[in-house]
Amino acid sequence: MMHFKHYINCIDAHTGGEPLRIITSGFPQIPGNTILEKREYVLKNYDGLRKMMMLEPRGHSGMYGCIIVPPVTDDGDFGVLFTHNEGLSSMCGHGIIAVTKVALETGMIIPKEGENIVKIDSPAGRITAYADVEDGEVERVRFQNVPCFVYREDIVVNVDGIGDVVADVVYCGAFYVYLDVNKIGLHVTVDNAQKLVDIGTEIKHKVMEVMEFNHPTSGVNWLYGTIFYEPPVNDGDKLVTKNVCIFAEGQIDRSPTGTGTGGRVALHYAKGEMKRDDILLNNSIIDTPMEGRIIEEMEVGEYDAVITEVSGTAYIMGFNQLVLDPKDPLVEGFRITGN
Repeated sequence: MMHFKHYINCIDAHTGGEPLRIITSGFPQIPGNTILEKREYVLKNYDGLRKMMMLEPRGHSGMYGCIIVPPVTDDGDFGVLFTHNEGLSSMCGHGIIAVTKVALETGMIIPKEGENIVKIDSPAGRITAYADVEDGEVERVRFQNVPCFVYREDIVVNVDGIGDVVADVVYCGAFYVYLDVNKIGLHVTVDNAQKLVDIGTEIKHKVMEVMEFNHPTSGVNWLYGTIFYEPPVNDGDKLVTKNVCIFAEGQIDRSPTGTGTGGRVALHYAKGEMKRDDILLNNSIIDTPMEGRIIEEMEVGEYDAVITEVSGTAYIMGFNQLVLDPKDPLVEGFRITGN
């Protein structure tokens, strides 16, 4: 007879090639009055489960996940905790797109034809997703993020073997360092993936050593990753570009990065490189697209911010049941290499 210590039900999906393992049941109850409090509780008490679900042999170094929790607001549909190879993030755009599709197409929320509004509580705050349903299927999802703004402009980072480079820090549900990839003599291609990981991780840690990160209201106070981008090219009312996000412990986002696309919109708008009505067509390192645009302007503390809308398409890949044999010595999984 089989005996398992854990029995976790998941739905696997992807947005633009970036995976999302959605935990629907089997995870222990998570106390906390806010999603940030729930995040801290999981980090302190259930991080071994996070590793079991994300890392080998059940996952891999590029795995991403989402634990669905009850909402913490009166009108919220559900809450989310996003997981990766290092810990838990504050927001995830590709995850919002995928979990919205899954919630509607599996009946967690009963869909209707046309536009469906899904209100999601994240560690960064309320995210509102809009899903276009046709013949019972979610064709596309767009979401309005928390306010995005440039946190620091023109910071100088000394990169080993390259020298000083100038970058910007933007908040878009998470803090990212943004850098024109030409400044390090590379392009956003799969062939350059390991170089981008090495340099992106170096930049992230060097910036963390000299800068504090304190959002005026949300409580998010850590740097998540580095985003290398190709300069946008005008194509009518669209700015066409490409980027790659290096986050967590050297993890590569296969998608254009949903939060990061909103951050790109805020960055290029602040620099005068994007007009209010422009659309940013952002491609990933594997050439999968997302689109971003400005919905409204506002202020967050001392910062000029914009509400952005980012859209993309997700696909359900499978239904999994993860178990842990009490005799299994690899309780928390492992990570050898890879990104």
